[in-house]
Amino acid sequence: VLVMGADKIPEFARSLGKGINEIKHATNEIKGEIKKSSSELENKSSNITKEIKKAKEDLDSISSSIKRDL
Repeated sequence: VLVMGADKIPEFARSLGKGINEIKHATNEIKGEIKKSSSELENKSSNITKEIKKAKEDLDSISSSIKRDL
C-alpha cells in the first residue's frame, strides 16, 4: 500500500487477475497439446505392435510349412 498508494490497489488487482488467467489459459493449452501428442504416440505404438504381431504370425506360418515339407 505504501509503495503503490491505496488508489492503485484495484488496478493492480485487476492486472494481477488478468495475468493469472492468461497463465491458466496457456497452461491448459500446453496440457491439451501434451495429451494430444501422447494419444497420437499411443496410436502409433499400437499400430506398430499389431504389425509386428502380424509379421510374427506370418513367419510362424512359413516356419510350420517348411517343417512339414522336411
